[in-house]
Amino acid sequence: MSRVFLFPGQGSQYVGMGKSLADSYMPARLVFEEVNEALGQNLSEIMWSGPEETLKLTENTQPALMAHSMAVMRVLEDGGVDIAKVASHVAGHSLGEYSALCAAKAFTLADTARLLKIRGQAMQRAVPVGEGAMAAIIGLDLEVVEKVVAEAAVDGVVVSANDNAPGQVVVSGEKVAVEKAIVLAKEQGAKMGMLLPVSAPFHCPLMQPAADAMEQALSQVTIAAPVVPVISNVEAKPITDPAVIKDLLVQQVTGVVRWRESVLTMPSLGIDQAVELGAGKVLCGLLKRIDRSLSSLSIQEPEDIDAFVASL
Repeated sequence: MSRVFLFPGQGSQYVGMGKSLADSYMPARLVFEEVNEALGQNLSEIMWSGPEETLKLTENTQPALMAHSMAVMRVLEDGGVDIAKVASHVAGHSLGEYSALCAAKAFTLADTARLLKIRGQAMQRAVPVGEGAMAAIIGLDLEVVEKVVAEAAVDGVVVSANDNAPGQVVVSGEKVAVEKAIVLAKEQGAKMGMLLPVSAPFHCPLMQPAADAMEQALSQVTIAAPVVPVISNVEAKPITDPAVIKDLLVQQVTGVVRWRESVLTMPSLGIDQAVELGAGKVLCGLLKRIDRSLSSLSIQEPEDIDAFVASL
């Protein structure tokens, strides 16, 4: 069996995430302690006790989701699971790409935490609160949404940001243009168009200041060749070259997350199972909508780890 390890993105967080892992496994506790030390804050306390409003701050959400995923990864490794032997590829949704790269040894855990803190802060600063927005368009494929945003762009910046699954595309940009896109999408037959509860318009040209910040931050860390290829959000294909990884992570800040295409390329890479590590089961849900030939499972609690290891 050929597997891909998947790592979730923003929206999968919840108060209490990772607590059972920390209570059950020393390697997981050490991950949270290392992340806390790298950031100079007690992020694990926010993860486990909230308040939810603080956890939902982008600068906290991004390293928190990575920490949860890496806690799972470390526990697996402590149990003898070698990622290079049990997975042929890794992939992550948006910030999850950093988790994937950390799991594949391209980044250290401390560097990944600091990069995601910078990324979250830079994304939040890029656009004043209230001026940007994101919306989920349900029931239209990317090609139709692209036409919708092209028409809505007369009112301001708006682009397709996440191509998540057939009939599920997220648009991002200036609020007035995003609202126009919702209206136009419904006219084109969309089942639903709804604003998302996010604090900034991710993956659109308005994020260029954040892309510049990440270019600077990434130039100051060592990127090793990953032990297994990462399927890039930007290119929807496997990459291993550290210089390419850096360039694509910069592009990712303003570029579309090509998740649907990333999943569609997996069978051609010989992949037949996807394993989601960390909070929630969002990526497993999307997988079923994209390609039902791929089996999937999620690992976020101690019992999930036991079941997965037993299945190897």
